Amino acid sequence: MGTASGDQPAGASSDKLRHVESMSELPSGAGRISGINAVVLGESLAAEEHDLVYPSAEFSADALVPSPKKYQKMYERSINDPAGFWSEIADAFYWKEKWNPSEVCSENLDVTKGPVQISWFKGGKTNICYNAVDRNIEAGNGDKIAMYWEGNEPGQDGKLTYSDLLDRVCQLANYLKSVGVGKGDAVIIYLPMLLELPIAMLACARIGAVHSVVFAGFSADSLAQRIVDCKPKLVITCNAVKRGVKPILLKDIVDAGLAESEKQGVAVGLCLTYENQSAMKREDTKWQAGRDVWWQDVVTSFPTKCDVEWVDAEDPLFLLYTSGSTGKPKGVLHTTGGYMVYSATTFKYAFDYKPSDIYWCTADCGWITGHSYVTYGPLLNGATVLVFEGTPNYPDSGRCWDIVDKYKVTIFYTAPTLVRSLMRDGTEYVTRHSRKSLRVLGSVGEPINPSAWRWFYNIVGDSRCPISDTWWQTETGGFMITPLPGAWPQKPGSATFPFFGVQPVIVDEKGKEIEGECSGYLCIKKSWPGAFRTLYGDHDRYETTYFKPFAGYYFTGDGCSRDKDGYHWLTGRVDDVINVSGHRIGTAEVESALVSHPKCAEAAVVAVEHEVKGQGIYAFVTLVDGVPYSEELRKSLILTVRNQIGAFAAPDKIHWAPGLPKTRSGKIMRRILRKIASKQLDELGDTSTLADPGVVDQLIALKDC
Repeated sequence: MGTASGDQPAGASSDKLRHVESMSELPSGAGRISGINAVVLGESLAAEEHDLVYPSAEFSADALVPSPKKYQKMYERSINDPAGFWSEIADAFYWKEKWNPSEVCSENLDVTKGPVQISWFKGGKTNICYNAVDRNIEAGNGDKIAMYWEGNEPGQDGKLTYSDLLDRVCQLANYLKSVGVGKGDAVIIYLPMLLELPIAMLACARIGAVHSVVFAGFSADSLAQRIVDCKPKLVITCNAVKRGVKPILLKDIVDAGLAESEKQGVAVGLCLTYENQSAMKREDTKWQAGRDVWWQDVVTSFPTKCDVEWVDAEDPLFLLYTSGSTGKPKGVLHTTGGYMVYSATTFKYAFDYKPSDIYWCTADCGWITGHSYVTYGPLLNGATVLVFEGTPNYPDSGRCWDIVDKYKVTIFYTAPTLVRSLMRDGTEYVTRHSRKSLRVLGSVGEPINPSAWRWFYNIVGDSRCPISDTWWQTETGGFMITPLPGAWPQKPGSATFPFFGVQPVIVDEKGKEIEGECSGYLCIKKSWPGAFRTLYGDHDRYETTYFKPFAGYYFTGDGCSRDKDGYHWLTGRVDDVINVSGHRIGTAEVESALVSHPKCAEAAVVAVEHEVKGQGIYAFVTLVDGVPYSEELRKSLILTVRNQIGAFAAPDKIHWAPGLPKTRSGKIMRRILRKIASKQLDELGDTSTLADPGVVDQLIALKDC
C-alpha cells in the first residue's frame, strides 16, 4: 500500500513534487532504451510484453513539451508559483479589465476552516465568446474553417469559417436579447450535434446568459427536472434527429418535459425550434402556437453584429447537470475566467495542438467533454473542429475512418467504449481506410484497459500516434492527469502524470496521504482554474459530496493506484470498488482482465451481495462476434481473471451479454446492471437515454443462462 506521509509543511517542494521527480530519471529517447519491455513510436507494434511506449525522436522534437525535463520545469513552476504561471497564460487572452494581481487565486478547500470557496482572476472582466471567435478573426483567421459538420447520412455536410460562425452567433444572440434574455439568465439547450448547438452555447456566452445543455437523449422527466431547477427563460431544441436509421422526435420529448415542469410550477413561455429538415418536415411537427417559434423564421432576420457583454471572471458561464448517486441531478456550475484559461491550455498541451490540425472529438455537447473539447478549448486556440451528428457504426463500422480520411483529421479523441465496440467489429473496417492524417489519438470517459489501448494504438494509429489517455471530470472542467504527447513514455492504460497546476494525492481511509507505490482514494490538493465553484442552489451538497470526505482536499470519488515510476492508474469510481473478503478490487481491473481474453469483446463488472464474502463479483461479458456461449468458455474467462489478478478476484457469475446498456454517448449504465445482477428488476428506473433499450430485455432473458 505504500507509506503514509509525515507532517511535512504544505509548501515543501518534496511534498508537492515528489511524484514527478522520478521523471528526471526516465529516458526520453530511443537511444536509452534497453530490454524488451519497450517500443518506440512508429517502429513496431505494442505487444502485451511492452510496458512502455516511447515517443520517437522526430515526434518529440516538434512537440510543445518535448521531454520530461521540460515538463518538470513547467510543472514545478505551476505548483510553486501558480499566480505567475497562470497569469502569464491568461495574458494571451483578451480582458476588458485586468484581474487584481494580488488575487489571482483565492481558495478554501477545508470545510473545518469555513465555507469552501474558489476564485481565479478576481476583478478581471472578459468574455469567452469574444476570445473564442472575435479574437481569431482579429488575428487574421476569419477565413479559416472553425467547424466542419458531418451529418448522419454520408454526403450530408457543411462548414463555417470563423467569420461565418461570428455572424451566426451574433444573429442568435440578438434574437435572445430581443426576447428578454440577459446577463445571468438561464437558457436550456436540448439539441443534437448540429452546428446550431455550439452556436447556441456561444450566443448565450456572448450576452452573459448561462447555458445549460441537456443531452438530447435524456427523457422528458429528466429534462423537466433540469427546467424546474434552473428556471430557464426559454428552451432551444429542434423538431427531430436521425441516429442511424432511427428518427427521434426531440420536440415531442421537449413538449412532454415542458408540460411536466409546468405541473411542478415552472412554466417556460418560449420554445425556439430548429427545423432539421433531414429528419422531419415542418408540417409534421407538433406545435403549440404562442409558445413555439421556428428558428429559421426569426433568427436569420437579425443583424450579424452583436455587442459583447463583458462579465466578471467569476460570473457563471454554464450549468451542466450530472447524475447524483441519489436524489436529483447535481447542477455543476462553472464560471468564466478560470474555465476559459484552463480549457484552452489543457487542449493545447494534451493534444500537442498545431494550427494546421483538424480536430475531431466524438463527444456530444450534452456532456462536459463537448463543452471543453468540442466547443471552448479548441476554438480558444483557433482550431478547426469537426462536429458529427451521426453514430460511429452507421451505415457501417467504418464510418469513423471514412470521416477521418474525408476531412484529413489529425487529432481523434473518443471513448474507450467506442474503441472496444470497434475492436469487436474487426480490424478490416479500420485497415481499409488510409488514416495517414492521424498524428494524435485521445481517450476520455473511463479508464481504458491495456488491450483496448494497444488495439487503438496498433490498428487505428498504425503504431505511430501517441494516445492522450485523459482523466478528468465534469467538476474539474478540464484534464487533470494526462499524457503530453512527445514528453514521456506511455504505459498502456495509465493516465500517467498530472497536468500543470494539478496536485493529485492518494489517501487512505483516514485521509492520510500515501507516498510511493500505492493504492487508495484520489484527491486533489489546492485548486486549479477550471474547478467548478458550487452545485447550483445547493452549496451544502457541494461541500458534503466533494470536500467533507477528506477535509482540505477535493475528493474525486475515484480510486487510483500509483506505480513505482509515479504513473497514475485510475481504478474506477470508489462506488465501483468491490470489497471481496476484505480485498478491495477495482471493477476496471477485473474488466481489463476479462477483455484480455481473446474471445471477450467487452465486459462490465458490478458488485452483488454475497453471504460469505460480503460482496461478490458479477461480470457481464460480450463475446467477439460469432463466438458461442459455453460452460467451457465461462470457466476460461474466470481462469483468466484468477491468473491476472488472483483467486480472490475471480468472478462469481458470468452473465452473457449480447450488448451492454449504454447511453448514446457510449457510457455504460452500470446502475441498470446492478439492478439486474441483484434481481431488482422492478427498480430499473429510466432507460430512455439508452442507445438500445432492447438490450435490457435481452440481459434479463439471459440472467439464468
